[in-house]
Amino acid sequence: MPVTSEDVARDAGVSRAVVSQILNGRGARFTAETRDRVLRAVTDLGYRPSAAGRALARGSSDVVVALIPDTTFGGNLQTVFESLTDELARRGLTLVLRLSTPSTEVLDSLVSSLQPRAVLSLTSFSEAERALLAARGVDAIDPGTTSRSPLNREIGTLQAEHLVSRGHRRLAYAHLEDARRDPFGADREAAFAEVAVSRGLPQPIIVHLDIDPGSAARALDDLGDRGVAVGCYNDDVATALLSVATSQGWSVPGDLAVIGMDATPLSRLTQPALATVQYDMAAAARGAVASILATIDRAERGSPGSSVELSLELIAGGTT
Repeated sequence: MPVTSEDVARDAGVSRAVVSQILNGRGARFTAETRDRVLRAVTDLGYRPSAAGRALARGSSDVVVALIPDTTFGGNLQTVFESLTDELARRGLTLVLRLSTPSTEVLDSLVSSLQPRAVLSLTSFSEAERALLAARGVDAIDPGTTSRSPLNREIGTLQAEHLVSRGHRRLAYAHLEDARRDPFGADREAAFAEVAVSRGLPQPIIVHLDIDPGSAARALDDLGDRGVAVGCYNDDVATALLSVATSQGWSVPGDLAVIGMDATPLSRLTQPALATVQYDMAAAARGAVASILATIDRAERGSPGSSVELSLELIAGGTT
């Protein structure tokens, strides 16, 4: 027989009304000891609240929507979302992944149909998107709320500083050709260029390429003379450049130095091993969960905007 809220109330020594209010995010009026008793009873008895009933009472579902930019969906992002799915499930929330679009009409339709508790975006919401979510009573969570620091700028800074520290004086930055798949590159490039200028170096050369030999060869031509160090949007871009340069007889890192981002498994298989940057995926998932819980359950979880610092790590490799 399914466990009911009455069973939880009996085990915790409270009324069903108290159980209902605590499980529906209105537990601040009760003592911490009472909340703990109810939540412990829920766990011990394996109680699963009715999703339909909770949605009716609260006006929203137990769904959290994560908007994924139209970008390369690598193993690292998959790891983040796997961890996020598990963490949210332990708190009775279901993660739904959707590709983001620039259309507020599509977002409005999504919100209207799913009635989510919150919408999480890997890129910053536009003013129109933020206004729409506020009007629909849906909490909006983006990089500004999940991290206290501008992560993409830190990535660009770290890439440039590493290249400069290795003695490189002619820098370039390589984007993916399709801007829709390169949503973080603008901030990385800006910080990368700031480091170059601050060290008295010329503005970096900017190139764009797809992950195919012809496009990478054209980007290599756009870099001009040999003796250039390239910060790359991700490891795929870096590997494409590295492959074409090697096939054309360029030495690495003498003629071409490259540093990627994401520390993908492929980066460990290049010759030489790719220099790259990585960050703690588990910490990223914990930061997103903390921000979601703080935002949708302010009274019990803390103030909105709770966040964690994501520590970047340089993997030196042999390409710089």
